[in-house]
Formats: sequence, structure tokens, C-alpha cells
Amino acid sequence: KLDMAKFQLFTDSSSDLSKEQRKEYGIEYFRMFISVKDKDYHADLDYEEYSVDQFYKWVGDLSNHCKTSLITVEEFIAKMEPFLKEGKDILYVATTLALSASLNVFDIAKEELQGKYPDRKIIGLNSRVAGFPLGWVVIEMAKLQKEGKSIEELIKYHEENIASYHLIGTVASLTYLKAAGRVSGAAAFFGNLISLKPIIANDEEGHNVVIGKVNGSRKAWDKLVDIVKEFIGEDKTVYLGQGAAPEANAYLKEKLIKEVNANVVEYPVGPIIGLSCGPGVIHIVFRGKDMHVPLGK
Repeated sequence: KLDMAKFQLFTDSSSDLSKEQRKEYGIEYFRMFISVKDKDYHADLDYEEYSVDQFYKWVGDLSNHCKTSLITVEEFIAKMEPFLKEGKDILYVATTLALSASLNVFDIAKEELQGKYPDRKIIGLNSRVAGFPLGWVVIEMAKLQKEGKSIEELIKYHEENIASYHLIGTVASLTYLKAAGRVSGAAAFFGNLISLKPIIANDEEGHNVVIGKVNGSRKAWDKLVDIVKEFIGEDKTVYLGQGAAPEANAYLKEKLIKEVNANVVEYPVGPIIGLSCGPGVIHIVFRGKDMHVPLGK
């Protein structure tokens, strides 16, 4: 009988997990792709093909026509097969199907590999989140794996707890989310008035939903902190993500420490999420009670 923990945990580029986090918890990830002026690059969380600064410069120039694309069947097979050969099962915790069809491509790769490795479990799970909530839930699942918990127990943990993982944020401009078709409620935002800042949250399927609009950046940042104060649970860990938004980051970090007594962990918003949100994106990820965000489209 196989050791219960004898499986490999995977996620993908939209998890925003750092190299250190992946190494510490033994998490692997599948890379999506970005294209800049029709040239393809990996959506690499370690920014080995381009720097964070270079990436946000590209995205900020709309003439580059930056786009994201799905994980390929080849990437899935190349990453999974070595573990299957070793006799390990696979659990892929995927970015929400609401925003990406990568899980559907995984199913094609799975079918191909299942024929070669009929005794192995190859399981894909729709996380129903994107961005660092995905990274965080996978970290918690990896901790359970280290305790000897089975794939099924990890999936049960996800089902019972995913509603407590929240992402809220704002963007410098809705242009990027609109262009990527990645935001609900944008039409109700009446245009893209410069001074109006959207307050965006994840609904329970992982759509980005505009839940409010505030006049001016500073007020938007204050509003985000108010939401954290209202909904955060006992765990005061707050992940603060930014893409080319140093001022917002510094302001929010100080305010979260002072007003929420938060343990703030900073991270760069990665290429998949960053391309959809654009330069000036700021994300706050925390755990707490249900926010009842209306379902987006």
C-alpha cells in the first residue's frame, strides 16, 4: 500500500507563490503563458525571462497587446510524468474555471497519461479562486500533506475552508481588466473616470466583482483597510500584493499594521494576475468570515 502522502501537489502561475514558498512546502506549478506583441513568454513566477519592472512596463503600454494563454498539454505532461513514473499520484489545485480554462486542458493531458499509468490518481480541483488566495490554500493543503493526510482529505479541507480566503483590491485603471474580460460590474462603473477607484473582490466562484467605487486613491486604500477590519478572522496574517504600486503598498502596509495589528507579508502580483489588472494593482489577501460578495458574470 502506498504511503498516504505519496502524491505531488501542483498549482499554476496564477497562485503567485514565491520560489521560497514552493520549495518550503514541496509545491510544483504549471506555467501559463503571456504574449507581448505576439512573442510568447512563460508566465514565470520567478521572473527568470524578464524582470518584474520590465513586465509592468510591457503591460502598461497597450500597444504591446499583452495577452495571457493557457497551460499547454505539453507542459502538463512534462511536469507530471516524472512523478507518475516514481509511483506518485497527482493533485492539481487549479485557478478558478470562472477565469481560466486551464483545468479543461489538464483533463486532456490526464486522459493521455492515465492510459500509461492506470494505477495512479491524477486529480484536478477547481479552486474557485485566483491570485494569492490560491497560493495560500495550496500552502495550507501542503501542510496537511506533510502531516500524512491523503489527497481526499486535502480536497475536503479545500471544500470546507475556501470561502474563508478573501482577495480585495483596487487598480489604477479598469482598462486592463475590461480588455481581458476579467471584471464583472465594470459597465455599472460608468466609464473609467480618472478619480473614481473601483473596490474589487472575489466572489465565491473566483470572478472579480466591482463591489464599490471611491473618489481618489487614498480613500480607496482606506476603504480596503475598513473591509479587512470588518471581515478578518482570528488569523491576522495579511498578504499584501502589488504590481508597480509602491506608494499604495507603503501606505497600506503601515495602516494594516497599525489598525488591524496585521502580520503583513508582501509579494509581487505575478504575471497572470498582473497582466489582467495592469500596473498600479494592489491586492489584500486575508482569511475571515463570509463577505457575501454578489456573484459576478
